[in-house]
Amino acid sequence: MTDYGGMTLAEYRNALASDAPTPGGGTAAAVALSQGAALSLMVCNLTLGKERWQDGWTSAESCIKVAEPLLERGHQLAREDAEAFDLVMSAFRMPKSNDDEIMLRKSAIQNGTLGAAMVPMETAKLAYGLLNVLPDLATTGNGNAVTDVGVAGLLVSAACKGALFNVEININSLPDDMATPLRTEMDELRIHCRDKAREIMHRVHERLQS
Repeated sequence: MTDYGGMTLAEYRNALASDAPTPGGGTAAAVALSQGAALSLMVCNLTLGKERWQDGWTSAESCIKVAEPLLERGHQLAREDAEAFDLVMSAFRMPKSNDDEIMLRKSAIQNGTLGAAMVPMETAKLAYGLLNVLPDLATTGNGNAVTDVGVAGLLVSAACKGALFNVEININSLPDDMATPLRTEMDELRIHCRDKAREIMHRVHERLQS
């Protein structure tokens, strides 16, 4: 069981660059979520307790409630994403020499693939939740760190959109009765993520020009 949060940056980079199928994009998206949460928290900590930025204390406190749990959860999801993919690959290696084995293998593949879609869906949902609190932080938080909110927004947006790519590739191989609810949720979340990410960038640019 790989602990991506316990790796050095170099170890994680090398694992990602290797020809092994895991870690891959889903893991990278989850790690990006954790990094975006960490950068968001930095801005919150640079805002709270500073009289000059008192107008941003409420937005900072709201952001902390959302971001702090994601420091660890992002790393957990990185591991879970890799494990889910490995389960799918194990299912494909199951024997298929008779009808019973074929049915068992098919069921294992479908259930594994559904699991491999659900993990990045959670990553995407959590990322969108963090995106929701960043516009106010960009507007009222420590003005000297507004570009850090922008970078956090980019990381978290990448986490959300990247995770949704992994949802999509998995549900594309599922039967409609399993895929349709997830596809509807995925499409809606992708639109919401796009709009919220644009709002964050607009708020950052607006603050820079004020």
